Amino acid sequence: MTDQETNTHPQKPPTALIATALCGALLLVLHAVGGFFLLNAVLTESEGPWDANVTTTVRLMAALSVGTELLAGGITAAFVSLGRLRRWWYAIPAALILVSIIRMVFAPIP
Repeated sequence: MTDQETNTHPQKPPTALIATALCGALLLVLHAVGGFFLLNAVLTESEGPWDANVTTTVRLMAALSVGTELLAGGITAAFVSLGRLRRWWYAIPAALILVSIIRMVFAPIP
């Protein structure tokens, strides 16, 4: 077999690999922030019928999570269109936004 007959993938230059890693790292930081807000929204519980602030807190944390994940989704779209990342990166902000919206809808009512 000659080199022309083998199916080898062309090697990316090291700068492209570093750029891809930096894109992924930026998105992971944004997802961690959005996940932190979502975790606070999910773990916030009412202490009783007198606790009227719990609904506001849950909805605020979920809204912050949605805002962060919308920003991450926009950045993901830019990185995917540049060819730095693959399309499966859209799944992370989509899942976190979906859970955040569900939590906002089903926030505890005192």
